[in-house]
Amino acid sequence: MPAADLLWRLIAGDLGADLVETLIRTTGDWAIKLLVAGLLLTPLSRILKNPLPVRFRRMVGLYAFFYVCLHLTLYLGVDQGLDLSAIIKDVLKRPYITVGMSAFVLLVPLAITSTKGMVARLGPRRWRRLHRAVYAAATLGVIHYYLLVKLDVTWPLIYGAILAAALGWRAYNAIPQRKAMRASA
Repeated sequence: MPAADLLWRLIAGDLGADLVETLIRTTGDWAIKLLVAGLLLTPLSRILKNPLPVRFRRMVGLYAFFYVCLHLTLYLGVDQGLDLSAIIKDVLKRPYITVGMSAFVLLVPLAITSTKGMVARLGPRRWRRLHRAVYAAATLGVIHYYLLVKLDVTWPLIYGAILAAALGWRAYNAIPQRKAMRASA
């Protein structure tokens, strides 16, 4: 729906004076919202003792990747005109772009291996280990957002706090499992 809304606003000429900037920012906003939301689904499912939220995890993750790809494509193609030297200069000049690119690189193998077939090929244990990279990617996404904004860091801090809570919950709940596995070994 957000992409459809953006397309509608683009056609209607309702994206403001700098439509490229609006498109890049909006797709980036949706990417980080969906990344963080995806990481909240497991804690939510466990807290509510309801498996339903987890069923949407893959879909939310793939939508997040879709918006990351739109965000990056708009930056590379529209903002930078696919000018490789300008892109390299921009990446070296602006740390937030370097951080954002790093997050993208981490997300690519996760999107590629998101199918049931890839889970079977990798094996559940290796697949889970690989998909833990989403924690680093989401953290880099929040840092990217924080470094990008100049004055009002409210939203990056909110996303960072939500992400920290989700990751803290996971770490806290992983401790008893490790102890139980060591005790049974």
